[in-house]
Amino acid sequence: MKTFSESHKTVFVVDHCPYMAESCRQNVDFDMLTKNRTQGIIPLAPISKSLWTCAVEASMEYCRIMYDIFPFKKLVNFIVSDSCSRILNSWTHEDQNLAELMSALATIGPPNPRADPECCSILHGLVAAVEALCKITDYQHEMRTTLMENADCVANRGRIICLTNAKSDSHVQMLEDCVSETIHEHNKLAAGSDHLMQIQKCELVLIHTYPVGEDSLVSDRSKKELSSVLTSEVHSVRSGRHLATKLNHLVQLHFDLASTTITNIPMKPTLNVCDQEEQHANTSANYDVELLHHKEAHVDFIKSGDGHVGNSREPTLKETVTLKWCTPRTNSVELHYCIGAFRISPVDVNSRPSSCLTNFLLNGRSVLLEQPRKSGSKVISHMLSSHGGEIFLHVLSSSRSILEDPPSISEGCGGRVTDYRITDFGEFMRENRLMPFLETCYKMDGAEDVPLERAKSQLEKHTRYWPMIISQTTIFNMQAVVPLASVIVKETLTEDDVLNCQKTIYNLVEMERKNDPLPISTAGTRGKGPKRDEQYRIMWNELETLVRAHINSSDKHQRVMECLMQCRSKPPEEEERKKRGRKREDKEDKSDKAAKEHEHDKKWTESERMKTSVDREKEDLAEAEVIKDSPDSPEPPNKKPHVAVEDVTPVEKAKGPMSLLSLWSTRINTANSRKHQEFIGRLNSINNKAELYQHLKEENGSDAVENGKTGRQ
Repeated sequence: MKTFSESHKTVFVVDHCPYMAESCRQNVDFDMLTKNRTQGIIPLAPISKSLWTCAVEASMEYCRIMYDIFPFKKLVNFIVSDSCSRILNSWTHEDQNLAELMSALATIGPPNPRADPECCSILHGLVAAVEALCKITDYQHEMRTTLMENADCVANRGRIICLTNAKSDSHVQMLEDCVSETIHEHNKLAAGSDHLMQIQKCELVLIHTYPVGEDSLVSDRSKKELSSVLTSEVHSVRSGRHLATKLNHLVQLHFDLASTTITNIPMKPTLNVCDQEEQHANTSANYDVELLHHKEAHVDFIKSGDGHVGNSREPTLKETVTLKWCTPRTNSVELHYCIGAFRISPVDVNSRPSSCLTNFLLNGRSVLLEQPRKSGSKVISHMLSSHGGEIFLHVLSSSRSILEDPPSISEGCGGRVTDYRITDFGEFMRENRLMPFLETCYKMDGAEDVPLERAKSQLEKHTRYWPMIISQTTIFNMQAVVPLASVIVKETLTEDDVLNCQKTIYNLVEMERKNDPLPISTAGTRGKGPKRDEQYRIMWNELETLVRAHINSSDKHQRVMECLMQCRSKPPEEEERKKRGRKREDKEDKSDKAAKEHEHDKKWTESERMKTSVDREKEDLAEAEVIKDSPDSPEPPNKKPHVAVEDVTPVEKAKGPMSLLSLWSTRINTANSRKHQEFIGRLNSINNKAELYQHLKEENGSDAVENGKTGRQ
């Protein structure tokens, strides 16, 4: 269906009843000549606009922005309602301009506060708005003429914006019911007419405006669907600048507009931006100008995450994107690679900065705009330039040009990602090729589903779990998993398929038992990557994800899943094997512990024995000292008994358990002692005491022994 959106037709219905002549109670200073005033002159009192004036100004601003950005195919029909409805213009292109509307409004004049309020009603304007929506516009007529016999495919949609002062919520509901009934009646009339079109969709926007300082009698309500044709929303807004802000926000919502604020605009004589006001100024200042345009000018800009969003005058209503004035200005003769151009409209068209910027651009100058960045080089993303008396916001290409060679798949949306499964994807496409299939063929076969639907179903099964990057998968990089991965995606499995899947799982269990390495990618990780146990845990988790994605296909898929879970939960023989391994390790630990304890006890006994011998030696030395003090005592022996250092443990170190250093030293000394022949005297000694000159007794008799000397080693 060739659909015209709701923004194609917009009908403004403004209440012209006596109560709209009431003051909005927002004062405006009329006497602005506060300087150089002659003494004695009383300043003029401030004035306030009426509700009617505020409603007309806000609606005209709505139309101005719409005409600036969409000079074609976006139409407005203006209706004033009091004792009757007064249509100020038509759908023709000649009537679609502000001059025509302002001239008609001047003819109407302000509402008469002394008129009979009983004779005035906003209902007359709402009925006339529905009649206007049923009329065919030139664009709709052109489309119907082009389609000829398919003229019914052209849809008719529109929007009604009603500005009034409602009495209560029940009054608003009465207005909605009136519009709904009127649409139903006029659709019946349009069904039998060649000059009218039925309304397929209508949006009713009711704006209740009231003086500043009063309480609203109408509550806000978001968009609500009243019928299949009509939707309604209610806005309760204070008059004055609040109403103007609300209409500015609505025009952005209705026509998909976005806001851009141009910052750091230099206003000085050298720029010739505003010669008349700055020609005598000695200083310069920077100004900001807010522009409205279609939101497509910021699609790529907002996706990139650059720029500052939210710096707006009314943060609760709309957001704006900030762009910075780039000082090297350019002329229109310079070429720039643009990927889009969108008409703009200043938000505050009468302000001095907006007027100066508009005149500057209309004189044939172009301005480059850059994204404000805290660091790095500046990025020029947009350009302001005029063409044929209209100002456009050009979107410059700040990325790769589409005129260059197309990038490879590894340089696509993934950015720096280069390890795509390109080969596997080619195989995937070969397995899922579409072939032409005649409709009569599958009907003759008795198939219930269409081949295209079967193809979609197969494609969905094959892509339930299909990683695109090599580093994000383990099982698809293993040749051992290929039999299971190629079979599990089938809609039905045979017994052989189930056996192959189970065999694959058992092979993976055997690989884990042998501790075989897995193709785990270590890109982007520090060190050697995960340990072997962690690698197998990752592999089993991924395999479970693949099988679980197809678990509901059939009972045989469920059997494969059960086999996988049994193997993951460690079978009994594996547990028994690990238990045996643990028992063997416990036995080895116990034997090592017993050997260490035995060696420790042995060393402890030797240390005690050495302690006893050393104590005895000290006693003998004490006796020798006593004998030496006597004048008849013989000379003491010249040599002390020699004791092997490595076999004597100091007394102070023999107390308590031995340290690790003592155990290690004992082990080294024992190993070294085996490398040379032991002294025969030490081998035949008793308690580490060896008797010297043993053969003297045998040769010289007992006298020689008595007069001999004995020693200890």
